[in-house]
Amino acid sequence: MSGPVFAAFWEIVRRIPPGKVATYGQIARLAGKPRCARAVGYSMAACRDPSVPCHRVVDRLGGTKASFDVHAPGTQRALLEAEGVPFRPDGTVDLERCRWVP
Repeated sequence: MSGPVFAAFWEIVRRIPPGKVATYGQIARLAGKPRCARAVGYSMAACRDPSVPCHRVVDRLGGTKASFDVHAPGTQRALLEAEGVPFRPDGTVDLERCRWVP
């Protein structure tokens, strides 16, 4: 799975506004591929287009991923915090407060 499917995921992620996040499963459902959350993760890792805010996609519990930390540990969290995304004491994104609802 790649090509047009990845492009569909990226197009959805481009719509997530600053200060909001979506989960891998949420992106998969919006793309009409409800059982493809893992493929969303692969597409985010493969994306090299700076217009796709991949850092705004988190896991189902609000967790960030080390694959975004290519420059330094905590890169994804730092990018989200710079946009005002709140984190809980356990280090996960507070999905109740900042989940994107298209």
